[in-house]
Amino acid sequence: MTELLIKGGTVYTPDGPRHADVHVSDGAIVRVEPGLAIGPDGREIDVNGMYVLPGAVDVHVHSRDPGFPEKEDFATMTAAAAAGGVTVVLDMPNTVPAVDSAGVLESKAALARSKAQVDFGLWGLIRSSTTPEQLEAMADAGAVGFKAYLAYSFSLSRKQVLYSPDDEDPDLEPPADYGTLARLAPVVAALGLPLAIHAEDPTVLAAFRRPLLTYDDLLESRPPEAEAVAVSAAATVARESGAHLHIAHLSSALGLQAAEDAVKVGTSLSIETCPQFLLLTAQDFDQVGSAMKMLPPIRGAADREALVGGLKRGVISVVSTDHAPHTDEEKSRRFEEAPAGSPGVQTLYLSCLQLAKDLGDVWLAPRWVSQAPADLFGLSRSKGAIAPGFDADIVIVDPRGKTRVRPEHMRSRQRHGALEGKVFDFSIQSVFLRGEPFAPGGKARGRMVRPALVAR
Repeated sequence: MTELLIKGGTVYTPDGPRHADVHVSDGAIVRVEPGLAIGPDGREIDVNGMYVLPGAVDVHVHSRDPGFPEKEDFATMTAAAAAGGVTVVLDMPNTVPAVDSAGVLESKAALARSKAQVDFGLWGLIRSSTTPEQLEAMADAGAVGFKAYLAYSFSLSRKQVLYSPDDEDPDLEPPADYGTLARLAPVVAALGLPLAIHAEDPTVLAAFRRPLLTYDDLLESRPPEAEAVAVSAAATVARESGAHLHIAHLSSALGLQAAEDAVKVGTSLSIETCPQFLLLTAQDFDQVGSAMKMLPPIRGAADREALVGGLKRGVISVVSTDHAPHTDEEKSRRFEEAPAGSPGVQTLYLSCLQLAKDLGDVWLAPRWVSQAPADLFGLSRSKGAIAPGFDADIVIVDPRGKTRVRPEHMRSRQRHGALEGKVFDFSIQSVFLRGEPFAPGGKARGRMVRPALVAR
């Protein structure tokens, strides 16, 4: 029996913060009480003055694996996650081949098990040609939910999701649309899994298409109306079918208003936003450069303020990263040539701790990045809390520390991200997965997580 005692810290429990010790045995939390002791064969860690937090659950990452390992793979992505206190990642389905069947999901799971340093879950893809039977099979194989990219076509030859304005190309299957959602949402509802969308309406985007030579071009090409229209239409489908709709990477005040309006009329809906939308605005582009080129884009100060307000009111419940790295060489190209996306999983917890502190309640952070996502994705029997019976996925944070985001400290293949240079009033001291500490270069010990809410 392996025993660990984390002693003297302020522990974030399901009932809020309290001064307590955490007793871990064989990878699980067994007691959370003050004044605990363990036998001489156990390991004791003194964390006086520090925070003891549940490991984060990042519900929106792109491992690039399989398909583009030169950009990222499960080993580098999960090493970055572990360094940042993220102990569960939910990987999006637009790897190559895309995760559009149970067979592909199982193959990707086997690959992830051979590399992952943290636990992982896998999203399934909704294509315009997806059948109910395919969704049911992916659910049986362990999918955590299903994602529809409303503005992204599918290459039949490459088995790849891609944004392409060339809708005449015979190799391209058209994007999943609202008709696709209406056809499949009842199946997703019956399975008890979330239906997520990349919320950009393709008809609105088509009206604003232009060469992306500058950041202003990017903003004009992805207007907030595209997000709001997609949210409203998908919410109508979800409400009629009884499906739970999850809005990925919400970026605008207009999109937030559309989501709030949908909730008011009875839609089961959750919203995630990302640190880059909460900490940066379009005005930062002159300093940050192409590292902050992403889709949807980082918008103006009014949008940032609206998203922060949504978090404060609890309308936005989850903060995730949309971790989407490329190579540093690719991101250093001229703006029109640089691909969209940036790493973020390593800075998720620190970003949210800083934002929560600035809002006056640092304990909001573990709710946004751990408790709420674990609840939402059916993982709350073992993840998202420091409580007896839960996995000992634990993050020790020093609130007296300082961390500057430096490229040499980043574990992702893309070292230069959008938050480079940011300074946080916290430092991560230790991270544990099932009671075992992480160390750089550690072995693959991540397990696949499966949601507990599947109805089948």
